[in-house]
Amino acid sequence: MDVLRPPLIRIGGRVYRKNLIQEQAFPHEEEEEDFYAGPSDCADEPCDAFVVETERGFQCRVEVPSSLYKYIIGKKGETKKRLETETRTSISIPKPGVEGEIVITGQQRSGVVSARTRLEVLLDSFRKKQPFTHFLSFALNQPAIQERFLQFKEEVLEKCSKDHGVSSSLFQNPAKLHLTLGTLVLLNEQEIQKACDLLQRCKEEFVDQITGGQPLTVEVAGVEYMNDDPAMTDVLYAKVHMKDGSDRLQMVADQLVQRFVASGLMLKEWDRVKLHATVMNTLFRKDPTEERNNTMTGKSSFKERESFNGQNILKLFENFHFGEVQLDSVRLSQRFSSDTSGYYATSGQL
Repeated sequence: MDVLRPPLIRIGGRVYRKNLIQEQAFPHEEEEEDFYAGPSDCADEPCDAFVVETERGFQCRVEVPSSLYKYIIGKKGETKKRLETETRTSISIPKPGVEGEIVITGQQRSGVVSARTRLEVLLDSFRKKQPFTHFLSFALNQPAIQERFLQFKEEVLEKCSKDHGVSSSLFQNPAKLHLTLGTLVLLNEQEIQKACDLLQRCKEEFVDQITGGQPLTVEVAGVEYMNDDPAMTDVLYAKVHMKDGSDRLQMVADQLVQRFVASGLMLKEWDRVKLHATVMNTLFRKDPTEERNNTMTGKSSFKERESFNGQNILKLFENFHFGEVQLDSVRLSQRFSSDTSGYYATSGQL
């Protein structure tokens, strides 16, 4: 890392410089990081807005999912001890597995503010390392679409099975065909509820206005590939567009993602949502239990992927028509799950 140009991260409207302070790695332990705020980091809002004065000094409470407690405690409690020592505060953490608030207390307001700031930045860093748990999706698994998808699969295997890397294990589960808008890391019920509430506000504030309160009729037609070389394809997807040629689906997708990013529930990955439905993915080949999700996670797989030659598939099925579908709801879908229809379990929807 260039010490003169450290990476910057944003939390709650403030900007922080990220400084790596520990380079020694321990087996099976996350690398510990620490941060400090620059002199003008609190220009947008008071840094002590959450600090209250008590009989014994000052105190603030921070809502933290229980699965992240271990990162605050650190190896043998070292991270917690260091934070307490350097900020002259006491940090109280609920028992493992018990959801609750972390309480920071200290004699000096500035110490409590410093501890909270460092705690938030530390948590933000480790949250970004968590695999996503939920995603916003449009279901594309209506019976007619599934039937056409299975026909596509049958014809591909009949005509292109001799092409390098092409096999039946590459294909999406038809019951889980979907269009992903964005992924989220929701680590407890409170965060899931926050996402559900935001989804409903989006419906009231702009989704109904864009759609006129009516389902969006879309066509799923044509195939395209993700990477630069069709002879070395990892992901093949079906293209999705509005039947009437309008950009209403794109508007809904983009504005939903913008609102979720602004709320801190989602990380910004793209300037615009790529409207597509994954139909073949080399990640499926390696592990039959691998979730048939799309590749808009921004996270790389540790598995070595074996690409396939998609040139003939692209030529033969360039204009393959999977069908039309009425999109009437956006779902907060749970990863690695299934409902009675075979689609992902839904935590909330609009």
